[in-house]
Amino acid sequence: MTQDNDLMSAREGLPTGETVKLTPEQEGARNKRNIVIAWSLVGFMVAVFAITVVRLGQTAAAGAGA
Repeated sequence: MTQDNDLMSAREGLPTGETVKLTPEQEGARNKRNIVIAWSLVGFMVAVFAITVVRLGQTAAAGAGA
């Protein structure tokens, strides 16, 4: 076989039909982690928006006085 065929025959990324059943504790931990990630993303977006508004306000104030 050539190297290209070896790469194509790898099972990585192919569906196997196997599933993982999480325990209720694991599901709860996953949900809490997802909530923390979501709130962190929202906080980051608010911070970027606030910084942008402040910087635009400073630029407009500097330009209006000139």
